[in-house]
Amino acid sequence: MNATFEQAGPGPDHLDAAADQAIAACGGDARETVKVLLVANEFLEGQLDELRSKVSTGYARGRLPKARERKDEPDV
Repeated sequence: MNATFEQAGPGPDHLDAAADQAIAACGGDARETVKVLLVANEFLEGQLDELRSKVSTGYARGRLPKARERKDEPDV
């Protein structure tokens, strides 16, 4: 999917191209594509939480919420 974003650039069709590529990678099954993207998103959120815990408060100047504070927010 990253290659599509890089190739398509910032034009209006880059999201459509990325979506088409993701669906094609899942054999054309849109439901399976959504599940894969949700798993990927959860993985990336976990990485962000880990990185936030490693960044000092002084370096971030208090701009980064702590992982436990962010998880308390309702899903939108």
